[in-house]
Amino acid sequence: MSRFEITYNLKTSGIIFLSLILLVIIPGCQSQSSDKMESSLQSSVLLGVEQFDEYLPILQNKNVALVVNHTSLVNGVHIVDTLISLGVELKFAFSPEHGFRGDIDDGAPVDSGIDQATGLPIVSLYGKNKKPSPEDLENIDLVIFDIQDVGTRFYTFISTMHYVMESCAENNVPFMILDRPNPNGDYIDGPVREEGFESFVGMHPIPVVHGMTVGELARMINEEGWLSEGVQCELTVIPVSNYKREDQYVPPIKPSPNLPNYNSIRWYPTTCFFEGTVLSEGRGTQHPFEFIGYPDPDMGDFSFTPISIPGMSTYPKFLDKACWGIDLRASSPQKRIELDLIIDLYSKFKEKDLFFKKYFNTLAGTENLRKQIETGLSEQDIRDSWQPALEAYKKKREKYLLYPDLD
Repeated sequence: MSRFEITYNLKTSGIIFLSLILLVIIPGCQSQSSDKMESSLQSSVLLGVEQFDEYLPILQNKNVALVVNHTSLVNGVHIVDTLISLGVELKFAFSPEHGFRGDIDDGAPVDSGIDQATGLPIVSLYGKNKKPSPEDLENIDLVIFDIQDVGTRFYTFISTMHYVMESCAENNVPFMILDRPNPNGDYIDGPVREEGFESFVGMHPIPVVHGMTVGELARMINEEGWLSEGVQCELTVIPVSNYKREDQYVPPIKPSPNLPNYNSIRWYPTTCFFEGTVLSEGRGTQHPFEFIGYPDPDMGDFSFTPISIPGMSTYPKFLDKACWGIDLRASSPQKRIELDLIIDLYSKFKEKDLFFKKYFNTLAGTENLRKQIETGLSEQDIRDSWQPALEAYKKKREKYLLYPDLD
């Protein structure tokens, strides 16, 4: 039997039935209305976390740790509340970037502590410590990962997943993923990260838009030997049932403070690149990654002024300064990184030697993209240069897929 196959004892059917009842009656930690988005996906789709018959039997009589945040909901109730109500022995939760409740600024350290709503200890994995210690996993029988991802290489939740997998492998603790759909899973694009450009926003040699769920990506990380010293963890993935990656998926709650709506999620693979430039990517507004600008009226007709918004961006670029540029709220990107947007704004910028910051290469996973834009290479020529590495990646990716591939 494959390590990814799940077996369970039919004698646990009573527990499964009880779980369905409790989901109706327990109050849980409901998401705040300001965090909600208009969800859409075919009604027959079941998230990994919703498939209790697949994983509840495995949790019986085990000490469990979680890797979760505010997106870890099942039927509108946080998985922590659900599992506690079912008598699962939860020891603590690991917290990624933005914190357990998803209300901490981008890049800000996340402190360990106690979740006031449940009393559950929270162990930070974003700050000085990004990897669980052997002491963290002492007396833990299983670690569960359930976080909504957005399918881009530089979104740090997959980096946290990597380090937890690595620690689980080193300490002989099984690792389980409750899979969720990828809202940018309907295409693959961007440069593949090159050797020498490893970072917390680029841990794996994959494209910017990788076209995998976290469950599929975890299989790839595990089997390709990308964990330290090539170790492998005992991995179980509870797949999404009846999922097609080309189906539109709008997460029911914003995945992080600066991705407040579906349009921002779809633009993110392109507009996140502006974090590596001197331009504002719209942080400090209610439409981050949909506003792009700079304090120069020649950069565009649209204007916005970044302000301090604690929990989203306390110290954004150009705080309290008017910026001119573009408004992407009324437009939707194609199924690709919109290189022409980056090229166009670079062409308008007057002091071109100041446009790019070193971080741009980190996001791109290569220095070639910056050089190609600076030398005036066309969008098509740049895109063509990505194809050999993309084709090799796609071939490698095939054996790790859990769902039908893109046409």
